[in-house]
Amino acid sequence: MTPEQFSSAVLRWYDTHGRKDLPWQQNITPYRVWVSEIMLQQTQVSTVLGYFDRFMSALPTVRDLAEAPEDEVLHLWTGLGYYTRARNLQKTARIVMREHGGEFPRSVEALTELPGIGRSTAGAIASLSMGLRAPILDGNVKRVLARFVAQEGYPGEPKVAKQLWAVAERFLPQERVNHYTQAMMDLGATLCTRSKPTCLLCPVQSGCEAHLLGLEIRYPVAKPRKELPQKRTLMPILASREGAILLYRRPSSGLWGGLWSLPELDDLDALNLLAEQHQLHLGERRQLDAITHTFSHFQLAIDPWLIEVEGVSGYVAEADWLWYNLATPPRLGLAAPVKKLLKRAADALNTGEMA
Repeated sequence: MTPEQFSSAVLRWYDTHGRKDLPWQQNITPYRVWVSEIMLQQTQVSTVLGYFDRFMSALPTVRDLAEAPEDEVLHLWTGLGYYTRARNLQKTARIVMREHGGEFPRSVEALTELPGIGRSTAGAIASLSMGLRAPILDGNVKRVLARFVAQEGYPGEPKVAKQLWAVAERFLPQERVNHYTQAMMDLGATLCTRSKPTCLLCPVQSGCEAHLLGLEIRYPVAKPRKELPQKRTLMPILASREGAILLYRRPSSGLWGGLWSLPELDDLDALNLLAEQHQLHLGERRQLDAITHTFSHFQLAIDPWLIEVEGVSGYVAEADWLWYNLATPPRLGLAAPVKKLLKRAADALNTGEMA
């Protein structure tokens, strides 16, 4: 199957079966495509749908995003994970406003100079919203092409990635690049899926090397597995009589950067120092069920303790601490496990289960 035959078959399939009703496919602008592409990194379409609509309702333009408080951006992102994406979104919005007059640059090279925009995301913005001829290689497209050419080697390795980029460039048509780009993403998401590809319905299965070999699941070659190390932390949920929980803002860089979190302690012995810092008297305490949160490079085992405190809940020792009112929560960015623990604390406090 020649590159021309490949792209023609993909486009014919798209005309009949491609997705055309996703929110970011309506009123297409570089801003809307960019936000959707960043959200879709490491995240399923079904999850992104609600987040995208809420984000666009709150911040409909790149100017709105550039001028929004960071807490608002992180609040809208809460639950999507990989929060560096949200911080880079705002950095890029501010650069676009400051250096490009509010318009996204019209080249892949210039787009990749913006924070958080790699080659594939730049290609998606350029092709989907500007009609420029630019290949992409997101997870779905990577899987389609790796199977079609039976690409050996883990795609995360630079040599293998370079080979797949060459394939993506070779199969890219001269016209209708926006439809072709969307079609390739749709193929990977709906037919050429990771574990159970529907090869009989695939428009390019007659030329697919992996299918001809009967080895569809072998490609793309998986990353060599490593056992994730585990770290452990104790998170005290310090609850005032007014139903407020003590939180602190994490540093802007690093894990959960810029998000609000429960304190992290090595052990309960450090609890007295924390209480003294915020002029609190410790009351009843109860250990809640532990939870484990998995990051890309390690697992965090969290031991939560719900602890009643007496003191002035309006007082905090430093600017990066606050009392989070469970009844009328402020719009803040919260790490997913912290949000889960706050809900547990609210349930326990409402039912009086502190004993």
